[in-house]
Amino acid sequence: MVTAFVLISIVDRQVHETVKVLQRNPGISELHIVAGEYDLVAVIRVQHNEELADIITKSIVHAPGVERTKTLFSLECFSVFDLKEFFSQRP
Repeated sequence: MVTAFVLISIVDRQVHETVKVLQRNPGISELHIVAGEYDLVAVIRVQHNEELADIITKSIVHAPGVERTKTLFSLECFSVFDLKEFFSQRP
């Protein structure tokens, strides 16, 4: 599984409109509205890097209000939950 965190800056306070659009993408497992340099964090969990590239280049950067992004790729994950099992049960 490939996991990435996409930090997103939104123009003109369109955060909720952007969230509504991005929620439609099944590869985006979580969206967090945050305070600080960025306005939104998208957590992406997919099987292959190609899927990740498609989500970022075809969905996120073209969503309404997106000004710029920064992507962080997970190299290792430590959790009290069995995330692989949990996310393999998604519809």
